[in-house]
Amino acid sequence: MPSEITDVEKFVTMSAKAKYCSVKRLKDTVKLKLRTPSQLYTLKIEPLRADEIIKKLQCEIQEKEK
Repeated sequence: MPSEITDVEKFVTMSAKAKYCSVKRLKDTVKLKLRTPSQLYTLKIEPLRADEIIKKLQCEIQEKEK
């Protein structure tokens, strides 16, 4: 089961151990899904903050189409 995280700094820190992060852009939110070896973590944020957070991530970024 995926776990939802609300703390952005914790999400960025966990990205160092992740295999990849998939980005799904919706109309009013952006979902970031971080795949670690044991767990899938999700973060929902507004589109304006998404790009600056994606730049901080330390793993492969995979953009998903709608």
